[in-house]
Amino acid sequence: MPPKHYRAPGKKKEGNAAKYITRTKATKYLQVSLNTFRKLCILKGIFPRVPKKKFEGNHKTYYSMKDITFLAHEPLLEKLRQKRAHEKKVKKAKARKNKELAERLLNRMPTYKLDRLILERYPTFVDALRDLDDCLTMVHLFASLPAVEGERIQVKRIHNCRRLSQEWQAFISRTHSLRKTFISVKGIYYQAEVQGQKITWLTPHALQQVLTDDVDFNIMLTFLEFYETLLGFVNFKLYNSINVKYPPILDPRLEALAAELYALFRYVATGSTRKPAENQSISSTEEKKDSDEKMDTCVNESDLQLAQLQHQLPSNEPGALMQLLEDSNNDDDDVDQDTIECKTLFKNLKFFLSREVPREALLFIIPAFGGVVSWEGEGTPFEETDEDIAYQIVDRPTQGHKFLSRHYVQPQWVFDCVNARIILPADAYMVGMVPPPHLSPFVDDEAEGYMPEYAEAIKQLQATAKKNVMPLPDLDNQDLADPQNLIADGVMDRTQANEAAEERQKLQLLEKQYHDELKMEMSGITYSATLSNKKSENSGSEEMQHKDEVVVPVSTEKNDEDDRAKLYMSRKKRGLYEAIEISNQRKKDKVALLKERKRKALASKSG
Repeated sequence: MPPKHYRAPGKKKEGNAAKYITRTKATKYLQVSLNTFRKLCILKGIFPRVPKKKFEGNHKTYYSMKDITFLAHEPLLEKLRQKRAHEKKVKKAKARKNKELAERLLNRMPTYKLDRLILERYPTFVDALRDLDDCLTMVHLFASLPAVEGERIQVKRIHNCRRLSQEWQAFISRTHSLRKTFISVKGIYYQAEVQGQKITWLTPHALQQVLTDDVDFNIMLTFLEFYETLLGFVNFKLYNSINVKYPPILDPRLEALAAELYALFRYVATGSTRKPAENQSISSTEEKKDSDEKMDTCVNESDLQLAQLQHQLPSNEPGALMQLLEDSNNDDDDVDQDTIECKTLFKNLKFFLSREVPREALLFIIPAFGGVVSWEGEGTPFEETDEDIAYQIVDRPTQGHKFLSRHYVQPQWVFDCVNARIILPADAYMVGMVPPPHLSPFVDDEAEGYMPEYAEAIKQLQATAKKNVMPLPDLDNQDLADPQNLIADGVMDRTQANEAAEERQKLQLLEKQYHDELKMEMSGITYSATLSNKKSENSGSEEMQHKDEVVVPVSTEKNDEDDRAKLYMSRKKRGLYEAIEISNQRKKDKVALLKERKRKALASKSG
């Protein structure tokens, strides 16, 4: 009698054995090496799967059989096989010491493009933007590596990553799409909003990077190869959306001075869409014919535009043409409220960067929020002696020469202003002072259950900045004092009116208490006598309450309901519910610990 799970030879596989395949069998099926298989899976976006039942053991890596069949018909697989065979020929020529043949073979190395894979993996542009977080982080990481010949990473790859990252930053800064920033131990986090998609990436600090042996750079370079192509397509699409030619042509003088990002800002700001002139030999008759055709097309276009304007504009309305042009400009510049706030945060403010501050980060952030920035060196927009500079960013213990017309602040001030969306007071960020805590904008304090002290101060400053209601011409002081009138006139909404009413009630109570105390002083009643009367009244009222109250045990109905609900849960749902309870309890314990630390810190300061 055959065993229970016996399958006769030649019988078709069923279940997980037919749906999944191990990595070793997949490489044999595709007839490729393990490195080529990894590269193919990374470029195609195929990842290992976890079957419900691992039929060949838990130590094996499984892939979907559909994915492997899909890879077998991939044209890129044949290119990788050709490249592998060509590398063997080069190796064989070098072993025979035939340098000429080896050089000829190296110059004719088979190449491939990933354009078709980009379109295949991202059918729409929004799909590419959603998958851009890891791409930007990887490109910025390799852009910060040292470009040294003879290392494991080619110099041209590092230069290409630097170019792509700066093109992305120039677009974000030009369109004012940056929303959040945060300085951490790992690097600087940024979050931008492009076409409704929030994109978050990490850039390393401007420090000397060291290549370690613990990292497999072959796998990272395969990811980088795909990400370079993806980011190139994304930058091309974004630059075309703002009518700027791509790739940008930089000023060679600024590029030689290592000011590529500033050169990109200048190029994008001009919005140059002119194509380079091409040398063509055209006869005089052809030039005349082309000029006549252009004149005819210009006349036709002008007649068409004139007819459209005559059809659209009212005949007896003055200034209608200017109104139509303004409406068309407003349609082109249709932006949301966040973009307007970011665009005007540092508007009409000039910044100067000292040589010790992180120049690239601030050169990216400040123009993204409407500011103008300069630094020490050649090719800068303005010098340090410019009298219109409002803030100078300094990161040193002391500052020798100071201009009285500007503020000297630390770099953290810029990041905190960006996250708060207001100009914070510069007194706490002055040179030589310990700055306030740098709060993360990616943490929701209300959801966590604990709000730091500085976060509360920033919230009050934001409320003060937003509640500056200027008196209207047709409103007097009495109308402004009444929140209901402001609601009716559309000056503030209902929530703001309720807050104003509560503040007004508190002020009235304090005013009443002040008048009562004045009357008691006039009548000769001392402060100690009033305290003793209040204590006696409170004790009498508490005794009356204790007499009226009936001792009721603590209700356990909620706990009983939870226990009964757990009985009807499945084991999986019960485990999830217990995990949620443990997580909530840990959060409460963490909040309690923070409050206790804050209490001890305040006690030590007061003591």
